[in-house]
Amino acid sequence: MPNPVKRHSKTRRNTRRAHDFLTPDNLSVCPQCSQPKLPHRVCPTCGIYRGRDYKKPEKAAAKS
Repeated sequence: MPNPVKRHSKTRRNTRRAHDFLTPDNLSVCPQCSQPKLPHRVCPTCGIYRGRDYKKPEKAAAKS
């Protein structure tokens, strides 16, 4: 395998790394409970999306 003959400069390294950053999630506010949530998804707090309740019913306790 060929190895680089000369060392890359700091500018060249930093230019390559300029796009390796993370962006924060875009959050919207739930109109029902005013908690932050991802857009176009069911609210994890209240389970409402576009006026409908999508929260899954809790499972009944297992019989022993």
